[in-house]
Amino acid sequence: MENPESQPPPLTRAPTHQLLTDGEAMELLWQLRSQRRQSSPELPETVTRLTAPDGSLLYLVGTAHFSDSKIHRICSVQKPDVVVVELCQYRVSMLKMDENTLLREAKDINLDKVQQAIKQNGLMSGLMQILLLKVSAHITEQLGMAPGGEFREAFREAGRVPFCKFHLGDRPIPVTFKRAIAALSLWQKARLAWGLCFLSDPISKEDVEKCKQKDLLEQTMSEMIGEFPALHQTIVAERDIYLTHTLRQATRCVEAPPNAQKVPAVVVGVVGMGHVPGIERNWEKQLNINEIMSVAPPSRFGWVLRAVVKGVVVGMLGYACYRAGGSIGRVLLSLPAVQSLLETLQPPPA
Repeated sequence: MENPESQPPPLTRAPTHQLLTDGEAMELLWQLRSQRRQSSPELPETVTRLTAPDGSLLYLVGTAHFSDSKIHRICSVQKPDVVVVELCQYRVSMLKMDENTLLREAKDINLDKVQQAIKQNGLMSGLMQILLLKVSAHITEQLGMAPGGEFREAFREAGRVPFCKFHLGDRPIPVTFKRAIAALSLWQKARLAWGLCFLSDPISKEDVEKCKQKDLLEQTMSEMIGEFPALHQTIVAERDIYLTHTLRQATRCVEAPPNAQKVPAVVVGVVGMGHVPGIERNWEKQLNINEIMSVAPPSRFGWVLRAVVKGVVVGMLGYACYRAGGSIGRVLLSLPAVQSLLETLQPPPA
């Protein structure tokens, strides 16, 4: 019989580590994120730091509307609570498109896009939107680069940061275009449309490098609208005010787990460089957003112009029906594209 004292001690199970609850895990993750933030980071020249009254911080990144490595550096160092970009809900689709798709979309201004713009914004504002898209398409074609790369980069970075929210900060584009058109006389509209239609100046990648301190798209637009102060007011200055408002809304204290204690927020804002000076000027001012969100009802002249265009379209369709025969004519009139165009040209209610 073996001596019991010579036998090895019985195996004992190692103590298991207690699992964290969801609340404890969130608190730990929040603390780790906060600890990794730098209190005084070295900022690139085109990044501005602004402070809100409650101590929240805004890191305002000025870009040339193309992919920008500064966004990755700021987000990885500061682990923001909120990322705000110069986009509205009408342009949010560009965030999930790949570069090749965006290049095709920017270069392809077809009848469907014209009809959609007119239906969404009205005749004059819709046509103006198409003309401004032509400016963007011109830059895209010259550079072989799709604009909006910095917004897609910001969207990706926000998804990598725990607890980070993503906000759209720009004024809805239909409001901007309708207010811009309302600010111009008929002669000014014609002159601006002529300039935009015949935009053909070449743009090189070296030009983009020279514009590191200036927003290329904003610079091109500023050159085009320099003769129209009212247009500059609606497209640039009013949007400076709106962007300032949404950025200040984003820089509110956030609730930290586990007891929802209010703590200052860290926000990264990504805007075109042309808007940075205006945001800095407006940062501590009292702002009235209602003034820049109102849209005047369509003018009687606009209705007359729509009626003239409608008459031309109907006349062309009538001639097509006469030449092609009644059955084919009815097919033409039933096409969705034709129906959509005619709907946009209905007279306003009395």
